[in-house]
Amino acid sequence: MSAESVIGWSENGQVCSANWRSESGLTPPKRVIVADDTMTADAAYRLACEGTALLWRGDFHNARQLLQAIARRADRGRKPVQGKTRIDAFNRHRLAQSQRARTLAMLLVPVSDGYVIPLRRAPDVTAACEAAYGGSSGAFVMSLRELLGVIGAFEWRRKGVEIPALGARLHPHYGVFSPVRGEYVDLVAQAPLPGKALAFDIGTGTGVLAAVLARRGVLRVVATDQDGRALACARDNIEGLGLGARVEVIKADLFPPGRADLVVCNPPWLPARPTSKLEGAIYDPDNRMLRGFLAGLAEHLEPAGEGWLILSDLAEHLGLRSRAELLGWIAEAGLKVIGRLDIRPRHGRAKDEHDPLHAARSAEVTSLWRLGCA
Repeated sequence: MSAESVIGWSENGQVCSANWRSESGLTPPKRVIVADDTMTADAAYRLACEGTALLWRGDFHNARQLLQAIARRADRGRKPVQGKTRIDAFNRHRLAQSQRARTLAMLLVPVSDGYVIPLRRAPDVTAACEAAYGGSSGAFVMSLRELLGVIGAFEWRRKGVEIPALGARLHPHYGVFSPVRGEYVDLVAQAPLPGKALAFDIGTGTGVLAAVLARRGVLRVVATDQDGRALACARDNIEGLGLGARVEVIKADLFPPGRADLVVCNPPWLPARPTSKLEGAIYDPDNRMLRGFLAGLAEHLEPAGEGWLILSDLAEHLGLRSRAELLGWIAEAGLKVIGRLDIRPRHGRAKDEHDPLHAARSAEVTSLWRLGCA
């Protein structure tokens, strides 16, 4: 057991310790005190800002209310993000988000073996934790905020996300990017197919694009991903839709062997370093997946085949990547642009004038680039 995976504190005159769990990659707080229902929100917020974590021993519902109160105080003191350049403003925004997340993560809860929360009025989280983590491996301590995320993800998985292009619901697993932004799915459902014999779906996630292609009549789809949770999620969804005979889900770094009539990829849209595994579907360091897809596309296309790159231009509006760079990478890979389909985002942030990145989000366009061999 490494020191980084253990959290320690003093309680009732004794030195205590427990395993530490954090899917978001947070290290165990170095200063921990025991707190209960007598803790005020002002005191909790001050301690959290100072880097002191609060191991909760009181009522579970009171802990949730305290977390909301800490969040209100954190947001009350936030100032509009400004920077000398668009990139500077974006980096300052991410830093502010990271600091806020760290503050809210300072409220901790104990979890006993079997995923039992030993607090008054605590909910039964066994099914949610088993869905996220697998079988129980003993007691641990985690942040209440992350536990609530696990519970929320389980509800998303149970209820599913309606996908109009499929006329069905998909069920995202914990840690797998949910297709709640449906405009990119609509683009794949509308673009003219270059052929229907074989398609590759690179970085399949929930399997949504592979399922859309199969429903459109593609006879065989090979969907790839590297993440174990994504692979399990895609397989569950494909089987649930009755498409198991036509869609194969395999583990691969980008491309499977061979060539296809159609190769589809929806990489993370922002070229920045993720601060946790859960951010891996949003941030693509140094455009690794984007450039890897473009560089290897030509050798995986049939002569008349097409590669569909589904990409938002939000990075361009934030100054993180230019259109000239994207077009340059396409040309360097021996590819040409056959056509492009555009769609405006429909999510609430695009219209939220209070969002620190509103100027960029309000101008965002998501595109399906149809690429062929030059």
